[in-house]
Amino acid sequence: MNIKTDFIGEIVAEDFRTAAIFKNHGIDFCCKGDRTIENACEAKKLDANNIYKEIENLPQNAASTIDFKSWPLDLLADYIEKTHHRYVAEKTPVLLQFLDKLCKVHGERHPELFRIRELFYASAQDLGAHMKKEELMLFPFIKNMVEAKIDGSAIQQPHFGTIENPVNMMKHEHTAEGERLSEIAELTDNYTPPADACNTYRVAFAMLQDFENDLHRHIHLENNILFPKAIELGKEFSATY
Repeated sequence: MNIKTDFIGEIVAEDFRTAAIFKNHGIDFCCKGDRTIENACEAKKLDANNIYKEIENLPQNAASTIDFKSWPLDLLADYIEKTHHRYVAEKTPVLLQFLDKLCKVHGERHPELFRIRELFYASAQDLGAHMKKEELMLFPFIKNMVEAKIDGSAIQQPHFGTIENPVNMMKHEHTAEGERLSEIAELTDNYTPPADACNTYRVAFAMLQDFENDLHRHIHLENNILFPKAIELGKEFSATY
């Protein structure tokens, strides 16, 4: 890993501990992981040397996080679906109930809650459709490619053409969700409940922060590991269509 020339997404893929460093500096490592540290710092007027030092100071002998880059693509797709897709499916209805309640009870004093609810509702709707497209179209095709690679068999050209087409669509949708959650973080002062917040208020903000953190990891696994490797595998079959 060369932290001065590699893209941020590649750096995080090598060592997920670096994700916390980028997040602390407000640098998007998932949706905008195709930039170098220098590029990202230039855009945000940060000193890249500070980030280089923080990464270099990470303990070398510490137990590393799971090496998702070494996983077979079918296993990684299953993991994303069973871990992150299920998380979204389980948490969105609970959060929507909490946000409805907060708007009714606290909306007059905190009108920003209505915009937060609007944003999260849109995110819940779009993420639901997004995940279905992955589960019914993209992930099965990735698994078919893995199986064909093992068996040495051919596969038929998918109706969507090359795998880059659905991947680019998924990445575009990831960017839209990242922007929505970024606006929610700004509206909530980075999920800081106000002084008059009740327990539901505090729990809702904590859940929103957990939701954002999970989605960042979810998008990172797809944008920076699953999708690039799937595209490379797809090139091995495209000549046979």
